[in-house]
Amino acid sequence: MIESTTEIRVRYAETDKMSIVYHGNYFAWFEVGRVCLLDEVGLPYREIEASGYRLPVLEATARFHRPASFDDRLTIKTYIREKPLVRMNIDYEVWNGKTLICTGATRHAFVNKNGAPARPPADFTKRIEVFF
Repeated sequence: MIESTTEIRVRYAETDKMSIVYHGNYFAWFEVGRVCLLDEVGLPYREIEASGYRLPVLEATARFHRPASFDDRLTIKTYIREKPLVRMNIDYEVWNGKTLICTGATRHAFVNKNGAPARPPADFTKRIEVFF
């Protein structure tokens, strides 16, 4: 399993008229967690793209347990629990202190420059092997 932790501070612009974080912002935070996770394991997303691969989102889900508000300091926990093959599943937890406020997941496919499904690049597979 691969795990990463990222800190987020809620900006005023991320809240709605009710002073609650707008639900769509959680997906942007999931992306922040995903990019940080890949960086931490030595597989920056920029390098994946430079090698001719893309990771489009096939599915994205979120379940909201508690609200977040302006200036909250949140922790995004990001997980890859299964070794990626053609698809990669990533899970997320958003914490406000010791309170779990949101869980979510994204499903991605490895595709080549032409958009055809592909196995992950060899360097990617080699680097994540130690985690599984």
